[in-house]
Amino acid sequence: GALLALSKPPGLPILGRPGDLSLDALLPALRRRLGLAAELHVVKAPAREYSGLVLLSSCYHTTKKLQQFFTNARQRGQYPATYRAITVGVPAEVEGEICTGLCWQQQGDRAMVVPVPAPGRRSLARKDVKITLTHYRVLSAVGGCALLQLQPRTAFPEQLQVHLTLLLCPALGDHEHSSRVGRVLGVPFFLSPETAPTRTQVLDEELLSQLGLSPRQLHHLPLHIHLQELVLP
Repeated sequence: GALLALSKPPGLPILGRPGDLSLDALLPALRRRLGLAAELHVVKAPAREYSGLVLLSSCYHTTKKLQQFFTNARQRGQYPATYRAITVGVPAEVEGEICTGLCWQQQGDRAMVVPVPAPGRRSLARKDVKITLTHYRVLSAVGGCALLQLQPRTAFPEQLQVHLTLLLCPALGDHEHSSRVGRVLGVPFFLSPETAPTRTQVLDEELLSQLGLSPRQLHHLPLHIHLQELVLP
């Protein structure tokens, strides 16, 4: 019918400035190539740094109906979107939930998403902080890394990356938040954003060898979070 599914590579933004490469800028060419009469709209797509499923629609009413369905499903406690992630580190529990407040915080000349473990009523009422929840399950683990299934019940920018750092298992290729997980004698612990400036993810020599990368190539490593599945009504 009106729906079209694509697989997006990591690093491609949904929206961009005029002249920049973005999914939105590619839609007219895609429409012509497929011979569609109507414009294509983005129903659901992973964030810029994520890879995976993009759902498009050539019907405006279908787009709005599905977007409302995704919002309503989360509010009912359902998980309409399922992600996969490769993490550096293996969670202590095979399955569980990460629940924390998240907010934007200015760090120098940039804004970052940071966890707020015990937000006050006023900050929640002003919507300065949002309570976020992600269900996770370990699908497999080998060599100090794990393949996780992630199902967010809320939507907040960079939610999955921050939640994985709170598990002390940052996503492979997370050069934004992985510095918040430190190690002493091999034991991981969480560092506050103020004491952990953003930097290229640090991996041990064994993992670098398995990936076939040198330390200089690490900043090219993409974020390994992938939108795997969407539930439709």
